[in-house]
This record gives sequence, C-alpha cells and structure tokens, in this order.
Amino acid sequence: MGYPHPSHPKEHPLLSTYFGDAGARSYDGWVKRGGYQALRQALGMSRDQVIEELKTSGLRGRGGAGFPTGLKWSFMPKEVTKPHYLLCNADESEPGTFKDREIMRWTPHQLIEGCAIAAHAIGAERIYIYIRGEFTAEHKIVTAAAEEAYQAGALGGNVFGSGRRIDLVIHRGAGAYICGEETAMMNSVEGKRGNPRIKPPFPAQAGLWACPTTINNVETLAAVPHIIRQGGNWYKALSRSNPKSTGTKLFSVCGHVQRPGNYEVVMGTPMRDLVYDMCGGMRPGRTLKAVIPGGSSVPIMTAEEIEDCPMDYEGIAAKGSMLGSGGMIVMDDSTDMVYQVMRLARFYAHESCAQCTQCREGTAWTTRILERILAGQGRSEDLDLLLDLADNMTGKTICVLSDSCAAPVVSAIRKFRGEFEAYLSRTKSPAMVTV
Repeated sequence: MGYPHPSHPKEHPLLSTYFGDAGARSYDGWVKRGGYQALRQALGMSRDQVIEELKTSGLRGRGGAGFPTGLKWSFMPKEVTKPHYLLCNADESEPGTFKDREIMRWTPHQLIEGCAIAAHAIGAERIYIYIRGEFTAEHKIVTAAAEEAYQAGALGGNVFGSGRRIDLVIHRGAGAYICGEETAMMNSVEGKRGNPRIKPPFPAQAGLWACPTTINNVETLAAVPHIIRQGGNWYKALSRSNPKSTGTKLFSVCGHVQRPGNYEVVMGTPMRDLVYDMCGGMRPGRTLKAVIPGGSSVPIMTAEEIEDCPMDYEGIAAKGSMLGSGGMIVMDDSTDMVYQVMRLARFYAHESCAQCTQCREGTAWTTRILERILAGQGRSEDLDLLLDLADNMTGKTICVLSDSCAAPVVSAIRKFRGEFEAYLSRTKSPAMVTV
C-alpha cells in the first residue's frame, strides 16, 4: 500500500503516519505516539472554542460532500434540552474507496479520539459508529479499541476526570450501500429500513430519534485530534493551491496503475504527480485514458483533464468533476468505457432503495439500455435516450444515488461518444452475448 510514497518526503502525513504499524492499534501504543493529548486538551476548552478551532482549520467533510466541519458542528443547538448524538459514518461502500477501513485497521484510537472531541464540541453524550458489515476485521479492531478506551477513562461516565460522559456504541451495518447516506443511516440505527429521509428537517434539528444529531465521516473525525493539538491555523496552512481546500487528504487509488493503494497528500497536489509519480503510472506499454477522481459516483475525467488539475475541491470541480470521497479509479487505453459505465449503472440499480421512481426506474432502464448496446442490439436513438433519462434522474430524488448513476454515464457519452457509436454502428463486436 502506498501510504505516502517515500519519494515524497516533503508531504505531511497525518492520518497515515502509523499505517502498517501494529503497535499503534493499542491504547498504550497510541498514547506513546501522542494519542489522547488532544482529547485532554479539548476537555479543557468550551464547546464554542473547539468549534472555532475547527472553523479556523477549514476542514471539510471527507466523506464526499465537502461541507465545512466546524460550521456543521455549529448548527447543533447550544442548549442541550434533549439528547445530542454523534454518528460516525464508517459504512465505506463507494466503489473505488478504501481509505476509512485503513484508519480503522491501523489507528482505531485516532478515530475514537476524534469522535470523543466531536462529541464534546456538539454536546453529545453518545457516539454511534456505523460500520460496514463486511468490515469484519476492522469491526473487531475498533471494538477492542473501544473497550480499552473505556478501561483507560477515555470513554465513559467521567472522561479523564472532566465530569463529561461520552459513551460509544458500535453499530454494524448489513451491507446496504444506501445506508452510507446519512439519513438512511439514521433510519438503520433506529432499526428501520435504510431509506433516506426527506430534508428538512435536517439532522442537527431532528436526527436520531428526532434529537439533534451530527454525522461525520471516519477520515473527517480522524483529522480532528491533529487540529486540536497543533491548531487550526497550522492545519489551514497545509494547502498547495486553494485556501478553501486545506489540510491533507487520503486518496484511494485503484485500477491500472503500478502501485495502487492509499496515498495521503496535501490538498492541491497535482493529480498528475499522484498518478504518474507516486503510483508509478500505467502498466508497461499502456497509456492513461480516464480517471474517476472521487469514487464511482462522480463524472469521468480524461487523461488531458488531469494534466494541470490540482487535487482539491475547487480544482477538480473546475474540470467538471468532484473530489468526492477521494476514491480514484484509473483506467488505461485497454478500457472499454461503455462496458465500465454499464457495470457502474448495474451497481447503482442493484443498490437503489426503490423509494423514488426516478431512481428505481431510471437506474434499471439505464442499465438495460447499456446492456443492449453492448450486446450489439443498440438503436440510434439510445444515446439521446440515456441523456434524457439522466436529466430526469438528476436533482429530482430524495438522495443523490440516482445522480450518482447518471454522472458517469453522461460524462462517458460526452467524452467517449465514439466508443458508444462503434457499438451502435456494429463496427465493434458485441461485448455481451445476451441482454
């Protein structure tokens, strides 16, 4: 795994410093490495002071939305008239993304410490970590770390003698992709079907059991102790391009690169440096064709578009895509783009909760049309039909799963239209035997 690559000594690893170091998993090992100092420090600060430090840092949600973390925390009511909850989203199910599981695998106390600081800041006495059901090993590791934290007084009724109660519940998911959406996750924790909720009300007003709730991603919460220990201004200075994109970011790189893995880089690092230098470029004899930069749910970028693209929220948006979760899927010139977007559409059709007609029908129809094209049975009007479907699927549903299916399909048609037309004109042999 490329944690960061040693050829880049000027990078600033924070979250991945102890990846691969089994000694960092235990409570004692984490304390020896400076762990839980930030929690002790935060407990001596007021809620507002902690939130202001996060606002200063510029930390934005690393789960995909990129919403400012400190601002999100500030939405929680100042007066705790009914229970407040922190919900940690550890349901990492986005194709191409595998960073959060590494945090839980190697540094579970980094996550628990970040959760405890966040709970203090939002006035919560209970944390829920919603962990993906398939993460069997990580579930065991985080559970063991939580037990250690209770024994050491980092969790419980009197955290480090501060008088603050912070309890932690680890809730295991059952494999539904849709439960990665924050409101579907809340329904799942409550024992209901994992369907997204209509907003408003927003979670800070009525979340878990209609109580104020904040939902943050694993990577977001793992960054919090570093910000408290070294200061918001220090974290804000970690940027190579845009002051709105600060700190470091874990990128999960998979696909046709020679060194796939998790790479932690400063925001604004050129995408070209990550793909060609850190990840070793393409396999011998191959050239780069396309990159999906933020997990499978964002628009595809061409090889030309990554040449001068900084890896931050604004830089990738300027190229027509999104940073998202940071799951980079790299494809070389051997890739059949029509087949790959069909596979993505098939995934989203399978994972739709079927609550919204546009998503339930749109993802299924999109998949069937792409399968028909690949089977050599496509019709000349199919591309316009796919674009029309995508328009009716985008921005018209309760959550963005429907949009997530449409984005890669639309970008593939616009940027690699010739590959679709080759199937439609029968100049390319069918890639699928039957529909």
